[in-house]
Amino acid sequence: MSAGLLLTTSAGDPVWFNRALRELAGSALPTLPLAGVTVGGPPVQAPFVDADGIERQLRIACTPVGDRLLYEITDASDLHEARTAANNHAWRLAHVERIAKIGTWEWDLETTQIQWSVALMQTFGFPAGTELDFDGFRAMVLPEDLPAVEATLRQALDAGGQFNYTLRMYLADGVTLRTFECYGEVFTDADGTPARVLGTAHDITEIRRVQDELAYLADHDALTGLVNRRSFTARLDAVLAAPAGGGALLLVDVDNFKDINDLRGHAVGDEVMRSLARRLRQHLPEGAVLGRLGGDEFAALLPDCDAGTALDIAEKLCHTAGDTPMVLGEEALRISVSIGAAPLDGEADCEVLLAHADLALYEAKNAGRNRARLFAPEQYRHAVQRVNILSRVRSALDTGHLKLDAQPIVTLADGQTASYELLVRLRDGLYPHVGPADILPALERGDLVRELDRWVVSEAISALAQARELRLDVNLSTRSIDDPTFGDWVVSSLSRAGIDPQRLGVEITETAAISNLDAARRLAAALTGAGCRFSLDDFGAGFGSFAYLKHLPFTTVKIAGEFVRQADIRSVDRVLVDAVVRAASGLGMTTVAEYVDRAPLVDALRDLGVTKGQGYYLGRPGKLDDLLARHRTEPGATMKIRIPEMLAAIRDQKPDTP
Repeated sequence: MSAGLLLTTSAGDPVWFNRALRELAGSALPTLPLAGVTVGGPPVQAPFVDADGIERQLRIACTPVGDRLLYEITDASDLHEARTAANNHAWRLAHVERIAKIGTWEWDLETTQIQWSVALMQTFGFPAGTELDFDGFRAMVLPEDLPAVEATLRQALDAGGQFNYTLRMYLADGVTLRTFECYGEVFTDADGTPARVLGTAHDITEIRRVQDELAYLADHDALTGLVNRRSFTARLDAVLAAPAGGGALLLVDVDNFKDINDLRGHAVGDEVMRSLARRLRQHLPEGAVLGRLGGDEFAALLPDCDAGTALDIAEKLCHTAGDTPMVLGEEALRISVSIGAAPLDGEADCEVLLAHADLALYEAKNAGRNRARLFAPEQYRHAVQRVNILSRVRSALDTGHLKLDAQPIVTLADGQTASYELLVRLRDGLYPHVGPADILPALERGDLVRELDRWVVSEAISALAQARELRLDVNLSTRSIDDPTFGDWVVSSLSRAGIDPQRLGVEITETAAISNLDAARRLAAALTGAGCRFSLDDFGAGFGSFAYLKHLPFTTVKIAGEFVRQADIRSVDRVLVDAVVRAASGLGMTTVAEYVDRAPLVDALRDLGVTKGQGYYLGRPGKLDDLLARHRTEPGATMKIRIPEMLAAIRDQKPDTP
């Protein structure tokens, strides 16, 4: 026999064994693991080390024979290894399924029973050993997904081969819904009849949730929930491509939104965006598409809407945004919006229409904000002109064709020139001629105006270094006022050049100061703290509020020409000038009257207490280079206006246009 046989007494003492056992155990025969074997019981598997030191797995059974015991012993090492490998594979597979949230299933088509792996049972919350048939599976599928699943299975059973589908299923509690991606294959018997289906089920609930969120974010603004620029422009393109595509585009921009972020924080700014989005959406007509293009800019697409109706809607949106304050926490914040409207032109593409609406928006901003404007062709011509001016100014800064003129500011009491205001002039020899009034409005929207301001200040400091008696004044744009580093840069530049800061004056307009009062206060503190002169230009031309004089440390107030021109003949203007002089004097400030274009004004302004004057009568602008040349040849030279002697000479002349 190939099996080893051992005959022992009832006490276990060996009586006889065959050759097969001797070959299996050899000299290690006394160490056979017989203790755990039950007489007449099932075979037992036990480890055993043979005479050569090799560990084996023995299968041992014991049968009584009279008063003897007969042991049948076989080497089960190969079978043990096979079973161990199988068990390890099953163990690994179960754990891989659990980790990857993938389960396997087998559907017996004859019995309709579905056998699920342990991992799949755990995923669904069923106890091990739960039996499910196909009807039980169908009951777990979300009803709206079931038709597609059954259609896929029918097609797979008819055609054979592999298949896949995605479905949503309820777990064992009947409430929790999860999403599964299933792959399977149909197996047939010998005659080609489908016999069973094997498949996998992967829980992709979280993956699908992330995919859905990413898909949503690809088309929507995360802050407001509105469609984003990409999605909005795609819808605009679709409307333009339609045969009867009509309608209008609105571009909505929040006025002075930067101030909200700077003064109240970005959290408040975000809440303003969300609240405004809700408010705009509520007041747009049905069928309109509202999107956020980025920053503080929204856009609305109004299908089947003519230009006049679009402008009416835009004006109503302006009122809606500005009339009711937004309640943010314990604070009520009133905001306003400016809107540009452009009718949809079938021959224009998306970018052109956005440019048209942006030009109209620019007109609304220039007109004072909190209003709507409709695109007109002349706005495009103005835009072309602005772009041309920007290009020429940019080139002039690089080539040296940007120059400065100096206009005297005269002390009215003695006719002495107190200082010179520097004025930018473009002298590049190109046509058309670009005057001073054209340059700054064209530059105000971009960063080039900040570079221009720094160039002017640098040129002024250079001039002050060449002529030690000069005092110069420069104008600043709103963009430089908003720059938190500008004031320190001016002070450090003066210090490096060894210039007394009192020789440099800085002018900002009333409207620029009001648009960002905190920034203006910061700049004024930096400059006046160092000793620079600081002037409020065009006082009265904007909001005309005397309250702003007490908030900023001005040294000088320049009275707008609107009040000065008729001060010698109109009592109303004299009263206004007198009020400014009294307020400024009481605050320790001097006054300068602008647009002094004839002799009678000088006496009238001097009688009202105005300290200084500026205008074509007192001195026309001249080239700064010429002024510096005169100071180099005549050190200490200044211009003195002999007012009494000039009266007779110009009495009969027509006043120059300032």
